[in-house]
Amino acid sequence: MRMYDIIMKKREGKELSKEEIEFFVNGYTKGEVPDYQASALLMAIFLKKMSKRETVDLTKAMLNSGEIIDLSSIEGIKVDKHSTGGVGDKTSLVLGPMVAACGLPVAKMSGRGLGHTGGTLDKLESIKGFKVALDKQEFIDNVNRHKLSICSQTADVAPADKKLYALRDVTATVDNISLIAGSIMSKKLAAGSNAIVLDVKVGSGAFMKDLDDAFELAKEMVDIGNSMDRNTVAVISNMDEPLGYAVGNALEVKESIDALLNKGPEDLMELCLALGSRLLVLGEVVSSAEEGRKKLIEVVENGKAYEKLLEFVESQNGDVDYIKTPSKLPTANHIVEIKSKDSGYIKSINAEDVGKAALSLGAGRETKESKLDLSAGIVLAKKIDAKVEKGDILAYIHGNDKSKIEEATQILYDAYTIGAKNTNAKKLVFGVVDSNDIKRF
Repeated sequence: MRMYDIIMKKREGKELSKEEIEFFVNGYTKGEVPDYQASALLMAIFLKKMSKRETVDLTKAMLNSGEIIDLSSIEGIKVDKHSTGGVGDKTSLVLGPMVAACGLPVAKMSGRGLGHTGGTLDKLESIKGFKVALDKQEFIDNVNRHKLSICSQTADVAPADKKLYALRDVTATVDNISLIAGSIMSKKLAAGSNAIVLDVKVGSGAFMKDLDDAFELAKEMVDIGNSMDRNTVAVISNMDEPLGYAVGNALEVKESIDALLNKGPEDLMELCLALGSRLLVLGEVVSSAEEGRKKLIEVVENGKAYEKLLEFVESQNGDVDYIKTPSKLPTANHIVEIKSKDSGYIKSINAEDVGKAALSLGAGRETKESKLDLSAGIVLAKKIDAKVEKGDILAYIHGNDKSKIEEATQILYDAYTIGAKNTNAKKLVFGVVDSNDIKRF
């Protein structure tokens, strides 16, 4: 078998066999296929696309390129949640304790943020002492004891994806549905959970900008998961403005604590209910999403979800005083008010620009080597559809470097559009995709 023939076959729009896909993935992972041939095949796939069968075979090949975590020693149905990335997306910090408080084991391996989207691990490291690097036995023991653990992915999980993603990133072949679906699902399937809920973001702050493309990606990933005997459901959610009000690591931890004390932003809580209710259905804790919502609301209102957060933080060596007294979390030296220059209604907030403003302050990484400022970020004061008068505060910038604050200020002003009131009500959840159906709301 030769890479030249595989490249030519896909260039001509023909389907690759399972064996050809495995030859490519295994060869590139081992360093036997050079970058220039792998790049050529990725571009051919980008232009000619892949069939569903090819996409499943690609996912399997990447999945089998490394370790597949065995979670069979964890009691019950293990569930996981994955977001395709957004701005202010702290759902894992809120959703994990809520679901675990309902008795369902949440076993989540997570990544770090890169670019304008934040990473769950970075947020957790705002808590003094919090340990994200667990060995496999620690991870399993924590889930068995506490029903919740969130840790960093091991280097041995889907190494093919790591190499291929780095190449896609520099060859303009990232945004292809099959390549995205294979990348996400190979890691999620390797993490070993029995059931997965995917939060597929769409909008200005998301990777997917088009709603139809988001549904297509969701369907592709749901089909992959279910074809490999993992109950998989996708929720398509709005990322045309940041989720909640806080953007930035310690700031998002504070907002997550508020949420679990039943004082959280409405959109954050609603999304957690939409995702969590489906996790509870997949975990066979409840028989319907409606029943799941009631159970999740109950554990927030009676304080059990907050107690689970304390238990989870302590189990991973975090200082629970940082949860009980959030003012102990990293705090910026400067807080600058951003005031409206106009009167009217907030028509839109470009979530990607808000993310870029936070990134410029040091809240995110430009490269994998970038050092984070865990205290930096932005807290919105007004969101879409709010009425504002000239001089009203739109947002607060939290930063430590005055030159960076000036840069973030200009980006943030450009993110807001103020004018006449929107005629259509904004929507948080656009639909749900499961093995049987695509429901658009």
